[in-house]
Amino acid sequence: MNKILIINGHPNKESFNYALVDAYKKGALNSGAEVEEIVIAHLRFNPNLEFGYQKRMELEPDLVDAWEKIQWAEHLVWVHPVWWGGLPAITKGFIDRLFLPGLVFKPRENSVWWDKLLKGKTAHIITTLDQPSWYYRLFFARPSVNQLKKTVLEYCGVKPVKVTYIGIIKTADEEKRKKWLQQVEILGHKQK
Repeated sequence: MNKILIINGHPNKESFNYALVDAYKKGALNSGAEVEEIVIAHLRFNPNLEFGYQKRMELEPDLVDAWEKIQWAEHLVWVHPVWWGGLPAITKGFIDRLFLPGLVFKPRENSVWWDKLLKGKTAHIITTLDQPSWYYRLFFARPSVNQLKKTVLEYCGVKPVKVTYIGIIKTADEEKRKKWLQQVEILGHKQK
């Protein structure tokens, strides 16, 4: 995997997620990979899929550029926090607007099945939590991961999709954060 796209789903540039993106990118670049980035919060687009799938909305230039990067990439790295058990609204809006029938999957005529148009790509989700990861998995059944991994990426043919949980963020001291950054830099270097 030499072509890596890092998708930053945190809307706040002061967040630890941005440091995680930088750490992964540093490791990937040091391994010789080509790296592109999408910072969803920097894109100019309407995150509301106004007509559902009844009528296609024209993609804004930033979404066209994002789609070109997704097509280029062999490995997608999603970095986002878990808020209310799910993805930040802007990240969900990005998926709603860009992961469309005909682009990432194609319904088969007169069938409940579909063609997966992102086959051949792999992914890694790096998600931050303010609770222990075991608690998020055991008591809440990890809804953000299920959504992004299973009902978005794997639905479109992306496999395998690995997951790394980072947390508890709100109680972490500087030493713990440095260890997480080192861990994520190693993931980038290994291109995982």
